[in-house]
Amino acid sequence: MQEIQNFDAIIEQYKAYLSLEKGLAANTVSSYDDDVRKLLRYVADERKSLEEITEDDLHTFLAALHDVGIQPRSQARIISGIRSFFHFLKMEKIITKNPASLIEHPKIGRQLPDVLTVEEIDAMEAAIDVSTYEGCRNRAIIETMYSCGLRVSELVGLKMSNVYLDEEYIIVEGKGSKQRLVPISKAAAGEIVNYLERRSELCVKREASDILFLNRRGGALSRVMVFYIVRDLCEACGIKKRISPHSLRHSFATHLLEGGANLRAIQQMLGHESITTTEIYVHIDRSFLRQEIIDHHPRSHRKAQQ
Repeated sequence: MQEIQNFDAIIEQYKAYLSLEKGLAANTVSSYDDDVRKLLRYVADERKSLEEITEDDLHTFLAALHDVGIQPRSQARIISGIRSFFHFLKMEKIITKNPASLIEHPKIGRQLPDVLTVEEIDAMEAAIDVSTYEGCRNRAIIETMYSCGLRVSELVGLKMSNVYLDEEYIIVEGKGSKQRLVPISKAAAGEIVNYLERRSELCVKREASDILFLNRRGGALSRVMVFYIVRDLCEACGIKKRISPHSLRHSFATHLLEGGANLRAIQQMLGHESITTTEIYVHIDRSFLRQEIIDHHPRSHRKAQQ
């Protein structure tokens, strides 16, 4: 059986076919190469040869892309790359049947919130006045949501007792009160440390004593308040996209995937349990999740602010 690391020679042949026979531009060839490698990394745990990859494997992979918030247009481009790859394999008699022949493109009608670029997130944070309590808190909120891929409900409910900055992890309570471990970047940890200094000056309400992010009155933030924070920052730095707090979660997943992170690891960090993928989940330990963040998240290449 072919192992995943032996596919490189075939992929190089495929890229030569795209360049020389199909006449595709270098950027398109690079995109198709990246898309095929995403798929092969995803099925790597099954230890399958190219011949053994099935249509069900492809549907599961595409469902996972949707699950982590990859937009339909991006899904459509990835499908084009995968279909082209398996067409090439069949043409070259590397496989006897094409599992991608019946794969359809996603419907483009329903739009997800726009994805922010790293530069736009930087601009949002730069627009914050950190000399105030609210500014210091808001910067920590934006960085934490983006670095950890949190839902708004998970952010406003994040407990101080579940934040382990020295170990670079937080415990997130997601849907159905299910808990998961999520690595936290040094940049986000640094912003939280700065915020905690200001938080200690508040008169904290008893019921909110273990809640991390508080309003100035010492109570827990509402989900609506986080929406206003994100909206106002986008307006302040001229971002015209259709943005919500969930956009930071989409950006987290998209940037990790584009950086080459393992799709299964992204799913686990987001707390997704899609019915179509539950049975094929493999155990992913904490050190692996942390390494995925370190290797592939844009914030991991920035030193935490002192």
